[in-house]
Formats: sequence, structure tokens, C-alpha cells
Amino acid sequence: QVQLVESGGGLVQAGGSLRLSCAASGSIRSINTMGWYRQGPGKQRELVATITNGGTTNYADSAKGRFTISRDNAKNTVYLQMNSLKPEDTAVYYCNALRAWDEYAYWGQGTQVTVSS
Repeated sequence: QVQLVESGGGLVQAGGSLRLSCAASGSIRSINTMGWYRQGPGKQRELVATITNGGTTNYADSAKGRFTISRDNAKNTVYLQMNSLKPEDTAVYYCNALRAWDEYAYWGQGTQVTVSS
């Protein structure tokens, strides 16, 4: 089992920045890809960014140029630096971790990000 705990959400004005953190514990060695997803009001959950153990990153078009995902394998933590935030970035942000051999997905409890105009 893997446990994921997110932190760093909050209320910010448009144009501002936030940094989300996700600390993983448990069977960490089973994990390859970690990432962030979000679910806005009345919307489906969508990919924001992912990063592999080796550091390969993938971003949704909406995140490119504004968000940066990074990973500290020594601390078992993944980060999402969000800059130039927009009201449409308002959502609950979820940390995700994929088990290497079968891509079983673990999820955190989510952290709310609210961007005011």
C-alpha cells in the first residue's frame, strides 16, 4: 500500500503562485510515475502533470509554461509549482502514484486551490 498526503493548497489572486506538495509513504519502491490531477466544479478529473522516477515529465496543454512538476526521490515527495494562476485553475488537486508492474493508481485526499479574479 502507498499513502499520499497533499499540502499547499489555498486561496490566491489571479497571477499569483502556489506550490503543492505530495508526500508518499508505504511501499514506495513499487511506484514509478507520480503526478497531479485536478477536478474543477462540475468538471471531470483531468491530468495536470506527471513525472517518472527518471525525471521524465508530461504536462497538460493548460499547464505548459506555467506549472512545473518536480520530484525528490530521497524525500518521496512530488511538487507542483504553479505560477501565473488563473481563475480557471480553481479545482481540487489530487496527487497520484502508479504502481510500476500493473499501473494500479493510488490517490491522495486532494487539496483545494481557489484562484480569485
